[in-house]
Amino acid sequence: MLFMLIRRVFLGGVTVCIVSLIIFAGVEMLPGDACTQFLGEYQADEELLAQCRKDLDLNRPPIDRFAEWTQGAITGDLGLAADGKTKISTIVGDRLKNSLLLAFCAMSVGIPLALLLGVISGLWRDRLPDIIASTLAIFAMTIPEFVSATLLILVLSVWLGWLPGIVLTSAAAPASEFFPEILLPVIVLSFVMCAHIMRMVRSSVIDVMASDYVQMATLKGVPYWQMVFRHALPNALLPAINVVALTIAWLLGGVVVIEVVFNYPGLGRLMIDSISDRNLPVVQSIALIVASVYVCVNLAADLLTMIANPKLRTMYMRK
Repeated sequence: MLFMLIRRVFLGGVTVCIVSLIIFAGVEMLPGDACTQFLGEYQADEELLAQCRKDLDLNRPPIDRFAEWTQGAITGDLGLAADGKTKISTIVGDRLKNSLLLAFCAMSVGIPLALLLGVISGLWRDRLPDIIASTLAIFAMTIPEFVSATLLILVLSVWLGWLPGIVLTSAAAPASEFFPEILLPVIVLSFVMCAHIMRMVRSSVIDVMASDYVQMATLKGVPYWQMVFRHALPNALLPAINVVALTIAWLLGGVVVIEVVFNYPGLGRLMIDSISDRNLPVVQSIALIVASVYVCVNLAADLLTMIANPKLRTMYMRK
């Protein structure tokens, strides 16, 4: 069990390094750089551009800049932004807080609703509750996020005027000031994540209810709801742990489309702006944060699955 944990942590660290390297190389291959963006592609002469690149150390070999940034990241220092003055931790801190707020609100609504609908659909398979929930889930999974977001803005904001259509609150504002502007993004994210988790839970519940031990319990006269809650659901919900973990990582990593559509000041929106500004250090830092979130959440999901499943726990203890 300890060996498995060490191996997962090592592989996670390798994954984070590879992702950071890919992001660095990808941004390096983009035309232009931070100085071109800051000074203007056609307005600045070569002398000013050369001086800017010297001030920001852009003339150094890319491998040296990447190695220096990596060493700082290991010690917790993300360094300075492309302007050479602003700390990246200051820029990313508020955006990370906002992404966490959006993710927490969406999870609080979407995950319990998905589990409830998945269990109902599985227990009442091919009946009216299952047909309604499955139809809504199919729509949510097939309609792109920007389409559903635009439709909600049109109906709830433009036509009915119930909720704000975009977020106008600044990134540094406290969490309480994002209400009610955050409600529409939360509705869209909950709608999308609920569909994926619900389908997984539904399939798992159907499989467990058709298993031999459930059929045997039914034949022995075990009360139906006692059998469902005590024996079927604990086993049916285990496969959903990894799906929930991936959904949480997707939310915490910054939902780019939703944040752009609603003008929400989160990590995803900051990533797009930083790529546009050729702000390579910020892009690298966000990539590192997102990759670390995915690795940590998936590691936690694997450990939780192992602890909750007696068979896996026994197998790893024997190893």
